[in-house]
Amino acid sequence: MRLENDVWQAYFETFQHSAFRLETHPVYAVPGEDSTFQRFLSGERPTGEHAKEWTDKVRRYLSTNRSISRVHVVTRPLSDYLRYEFSWWYRFNAEAGEDIRILDVTDRPDLDLPGYDFYLFDESRVVKMLYRSDGTQTGRELLEDADPTEYIRYRDTAVRESVPFAEYVADRP
Repeated sequence: MRLENDVWQAYFETFQHSAFRLETHPVYAVPGEDSTFQRFLSGERPTGEHAKEWTDKVRRYLSTNRSISRVHVVTRPLSDYLRYEFSWWYRFNAEAGEDIRILDVTDRPDLDLPGYDFYLFDESRVVKMLYRSDGTQTGRELLEDADPTEYIRYRDTAVRESVPFAEYVADRP
């Protein structure tokens, strides 16, 4: 089942305990990020104001004893987009309390993770994020027949093999 607009947003309002995302792309073509991406490329340093809508949500989730986390699978060299995402978004999201981890697979064997993005809500609902090869999102699909156990295993593997975002960026020039 495809999840659009309000139905999709309801997943973030109604999860009870946890929301986890696995990210696998080196580039996301997100409408509305063009100007901040260009500002990043020109060397501007972010203030965090652009991330306020999401960071406010993260703080609200945490204040109601819900966790939100993600693992981003990357390879070096990092794309310009990933460097932008790290400095203009992840930094502020992590400061707000989102548990962000990086799984660098540059020199690592296959870890048996899916080659696509997904959300796992409350260890019971799986939503596959659909993208074109250029990083443009084409939709979201509730995997109604998915066995959550498989996605919990993917999550646990990704978390176990990754490092906290702050640690990953501290090790990079």
